[in-house]
Order: sequence, then structure tokens, then C-alpha cells
Amino acid sequence: MALDAICLRSVVREIEPLIVNNRIEKIQQPARDEVVLLLRGKRLLLNAGANQPRIQITSLLRDNPSQPPMFCMLLRKYIGGGRITAVEQAPLERVVTLHIEAMDELGERSDFRLILECMGRHSNLILVGQDGRIVECMRRVDFEMSQQRQVLPGLYYELPPRQEKLSPLDVEEETFRQLLTACDGEKKLDGWLLDTFTAISPLVAREIVYRAYGNTDVRAAEENGRLWAAFAAWQKMCEEGRPHMLKKAGKPSDYSYFSIGQYGTWMEETLYDSFSQMLDDFYEGREQAERVRQKGQDLMKTATNARDRVRRKIALQEKEYARTQDRDKWRICGELITANLYRMERGASRLQAENYYEENCPTVDIQLDPRLSPQENAAKYFKQYNKAKTAEKMLTEQLERGRKELAYLESVVQELQQAEAEQDFNDIRAELTDGGYIRSRGKKQPGFQRTSKPREFRSTTGLRILVGRNNRQNDRLTTKTAGPRDIWLHTQKIHGSHVILCTDGIEPDEESVWEAAMLAAYFSQGREGSKVPVDYTPARYVKKPSGAQPGMVIYTTYQTVYVTPDSELVKKLSIK
Repeated sequence: MALDAICLRSVVREIEPLIVNNRIEKIQQPARDEVVLLLRGKRLLLNAGANQPRIQITSLLRDNPSQPPMFCMLLRKYIGGGRITAVEQAPLERVVTLHIEAMDELGERSDFRLILECMGRHSNLILVGQDGRIVECMRRVDFEMSQQRQVLPGLYYELPPRQEKLSPLDVEEETFRQLLTACDGEKKLDGWLLDTFTAISPLVAREIVYRAYGNTDVRAAEENGRLWAAFAAWQKMCEEGRPHMLKKAGKPSDYSYFSIGQYGTWMEETLYDSFSQMLDDFYEGREQAERVRQKGQDLMKTATNARDRVRRKIALQEKEYARTQDRDKWRICGELITANLYRMERGASRLQAENYYEENCPTVDIQLDPRLSPQENAAKYFKQYNKAKTAEKMLTEQLERGRKELAYLESVVQELQQAEAEQDFNDIRAELTDGGYIRSRGKKQPGFQRTSKPREFRSTTGLRILVGRNNRQNDRLTTKTAGPRDIWLHTQKIHGSHVILCTDGIEPDEESVWEAAMLAAYFSQGREGSKVPVDYTPARYVKKPSGAQPGMVIYTTYQTVYVTPDSELVKKLSIK
């Protein structure tokens, strides 16, 4: 669901005591639509994206560009080092204001307001000075974009226009029943709730109707007085505001500030200790998909196009290879012509001869070119046979190279799908450029230029576990970083990251091996599966063939363990 005003109120109540009177130590803008204020031991996330606007305390680390955007630099100038003095939400509006006290360049105190508008595609983050004028905003809205409300530096800030709806928390039973009586009898009750009251999301409207009647498809004409009881009970639950996550097949699907029963057993419900933790879990996967869409879209298109092109090429070569397997018929035709030269005349168009290569010597009809002599017709069939024989050899080599290239490109696609930081995309871009899949532009790409580091985890018993982010890093981990007695792990016949369990020369415990195998399964194409086979062996048994594609190795003397990826355990083992 969208973060409606009542759910937002619960979030604000939760974070207010955690951030008020805290100093803003750093300001980061890891993505176009989000700003992170680093407070003492806390990260306050302000997201103004169209699909996921919210405010929360986040525990997720986000990578930052080497050159901060202009909006980030402006925030650092005006409110960097400032103190959050208050947090307030406009009544039943999706607008949250941070009051910040900061010192200007002359050392004089200035009061600013950092205003987050969580309003879908109209979301915005706006810095307002103490005179009430807009200093800067994440998205500028001019007269051409909106004739009702402009958001531009220098203009006085005004709240977004209010909807002509009633407050659901203030309405009393008599007014409620009067409004419902005046409603069109054919109108669905959840639709009537949405049209009549503000701060109610479609999910909440359906749930209120469900609690009253046991289903959500009820029209106003069928109302028998039970809707108010469910509505009044919901009003009381709004004051409590406890975070509930809905999951479908183990994946986050929706969330709310009270228990949702309309889905029955179709969805699993989880109660969280805090809204911030729930929002982290809910948006983590969505944000990763959004990063891939925004930052890796061109790379994904390049890799998938190259992969599909190689697939088509392999399919054509396999058909051609299959035709070469039937080449013996041409050799037999040539030999039968040679054996029957004594009875052939020049200009004949066909030859009927006994095929002594088959049992009972059946008669075969051999087509001839009347323009050629018998000897030349025989030579023609032998040439076709030799040509197919040569083609088989060449196609075998080409198919082997093509399948290796296909495996490599599929591994690149898998890496892009699981990329987390901008540096991951830059590394993969460089890898594809070196491989000739992307034309070199003759200059370095802007953005991250620092050395990429593998994902790092620590097993329950304290052993380090390193997980490669891309093929180049996989190569470095396996051939440079890993010691001969460290354990190397990889999913069996499934594309995924190389994993190194650092043993420091001792025999690793079974639990650490199992946890490392689980990480190998999680960071692979088998992430959504169960009982994923993972091979493991001492790193000394893993070799990289000369001339092999990045990330391609061979290994011997291995063992296999079957594991099921566990996202919660991945978070627990992660070193932040």
C-alpha cells in the first residue's frame, strides 16, 4: 500500500524521540530521490521517490556517488551540522516537517524547515528558510507543470491543496450513518469510504468492509448497520499503530499499521517491533530492482541482447551440426558410382545400383549431373562428404566456444540482477568493455573509481566469508585472495558468485561450511529455489584455464551440500 497519512503518523511518532535534539553530522544523497541524514548512531532516510516515498530510521547501508548532486551540496551548506529541534506532520496529510536549527557562515543562528511530501508521483523534498521562502527543492514545479501550485526557489512555501473529504478520526456515528444513507445503493462500500474520508488507503477501506461483512464485495444497498461498528473499531486501532507485513510466498507484498485479515491464508502476516525495520525489509528488494532499472538498464540490455544473439547462433549451428551427421550417404553414393563406372555413360541423370553397404543389397537411386562425367559425379559426392566432415570439426569447436560465451553472458546477467552499488555496475561495464561487448569511449566513466571490495560475512563461529560481486572479482578471490587451505564454494551447474571461506589454515567446522554454502546459493540464480546443490573444495583444487572467460574455473576433488537460501540469515551474517 502507499504510505497513507495515518500510517505515516505512526512512523513519525516512532522516530520523533530518536531524532529530536540530534545533530546532523553528515548529509548524503545516494540516489536521485532520497537523502540520508546521518545523526549520532542513526541514519534518517527521506525518500521522495514516486513509488516509495517515506521517512524512517534505516539500517541499510547505501553507496554514495563520488560527486554529490547539487541538491545534496546545498543541504550540506545550509543545514549540515544543524540540530533537529522538532518533527511534525500536517494533520492527516502526507507531509512531514523537520525543524532544523543551524548556523550560517557568519555564525548566526538560522531556522530551516526540511519538508518531505510523500504524495506518490507528486512527492518532493523542500528546504524552506526562516522567512518562509523556498531555498531549494528536489523537484522544481513551474507554472507549465502545475497551474495550482508552483514549487520554486524564492516562492513562499504553501502546503499542497487539501482534498474535499472528511477526517475519518473525527466523524461520529450519526454523521457517518447520514452520509451512508445518502450514498448510491449500487456503490461499493470500500469505494464509498475512499470517496468520503481522507487518509484511508484502498487496503484499509477493503479491510474495514471485510471486518464488517466477511468479504469486500458489498454494496451500499446491502448495508445493515454493521459497517459503523467495524469503522469505530478501526478508529481505535489507528491510535495504537503497530507494524504488520503481508508476505506472499515468502516475499513482501503489502504492509499496514494494523492486522489485515481479508486475504485469509493466501498471505502470511508478520508483526514487527518497529515501523523502520518493517519498511527496510519491505523496500530493500524493491530498491535493488529500481537500482538495476535506473543504473544498469543499458548494461542489462547489452548483456541480454548479446546473450540472445549467442543463443540464436548456437541454435543455428546445432541444426547445421545435425545435418553433418548424415554425411555417410554422400560417401556411399560416391563409392557406388565408382564401383559402377563400367556400366555408366556420360549424360546420364540417374544411376540405379545395388547398395552393398546394407543387408540384402537393396537397389538405390543416385541422382547424377548429366553435364558431368561419371568420375566427376563421384568426385562431387566425395567433396560433399569431406565438406561435411570438415564442417563437423569446425562446428564442434564453434559450439564449444559459443556455449562458454553463453555461460559467461548468463553469469553477467545474474550479476546485474543482484548488483547493489553503483561500483558494481561500473565494474561490470568495464568487464563488458574489455570483452568487446561495449564500445570503448576512450575515457573513464564518471562516478565511483575506488577499488571494488567483495561482500563480507562472518560465520556463526567467527570465520570470514567473502562473496564475489562480479566475474573479475570472482577471479581475484579464487586465484589471488584465497589461500590453498581456504574453502572455495560455488553452486553446481548454476551461475553464481565465487565464495571463499577463510579458514586461517585450520579445519573449518560444519556449520561454517553450511553457512558459506547458503551464501553461495543466495548469490546465484538459485536464490528463489530450495535444496540448491553447492560444491565445495579446498581452493588449491580450483584452477583457471588459460584464456578462459572471467569467472570461469575448473575444479576437482569436491563435495556437494544441498542448502536453501535464507535472506534473514544473510542479513545476520553480514558485516556492515
